[in-house]
Amino acid sequence: MLHMKGSDLGWELAMVAVTAAGLFVISVVMVGIVLLIRHFLRRWSFDAIGKVMSAQPVLATGESTLNDVRQQPRRIVLLVPLIAFLAVAAALAWGVTREPRAIPSALLGKPVPDFALPPVKGRTLGLASSDLNGDVSLVNVFASWCTACREEHPVFMQLKADGTVPIHGLNYKDQPDDAARWLNTMGDSYTRTGADISGRTAIEWGVYGVPETFVITKNGQIAHKHIGAVTPKVLDDTILPLIRRLRQQ
Repeated sequence: MLHMKGSDLGWELAMVAVTAAGLFVISVVMVGIVLLIRHFLRRWSFDAIGKVMSAQPVLATGESTLNDVRQQPRRIVLLVPLIAFLAVAAALAWGVTREPRAIPSALLGKPVPDFALPPVKGRTLGLASSDLNGDVSLVNVFASWCTACREEHPVFMQLKADGTVPIHGLNYKDQPDDAARWLNTMGDSYTRTGADISGRTAIEWGVYGVPETFVITKNGQIAHKHIGAVTPKVLDDTILPLIRRLRQQ
């Protein structure tokens, strides 16, 4: 059974509430669009009828004008769903264009979750929360079936070759033979590896998917979370400067 802290539970409930509110807004917008389409179809029908009857003399021009005036508020009301739809569409477009790596983590600034994992097949050192104390380090969530993991792997291999920072691997939902084959073929950049076959540990870390990389402080706290492949630019602009600052503290 997973144990969630109060703040983590509050975060999850907030996400559920936001999702429910979004679905409600979308439902209202869709209903509004249907009503708006219905309005224009009815208006088109009335215009067609009006053309047929246009040959007949208009005896109540004043009354017709009054009806048009009365229709204006209704037309404005019918435009509200369209405006709401455009607002939601703009918000969604803004969300899509946001940098996905900027998604916040409820665990930032907190100790790493308590865990202990056996090593990946063929390795001797497993990974546990107690191993993440004493030095600034990286924890990289990876899998043999992850395409983006292959993109960032040369970056980690270079870090290992330079001795820049200890890198620990959290192997996510992988078959033992596949994980071992991947490391044997691609090269093992990790000081320690933990085989999270069930994915339960990754859930406690708040992992959305693979790859993800965490910067861990000397005292075992999560200082930074990067979602997606670690590129040389991300390494130089964000991760390495953070590692230097944390080591000076």
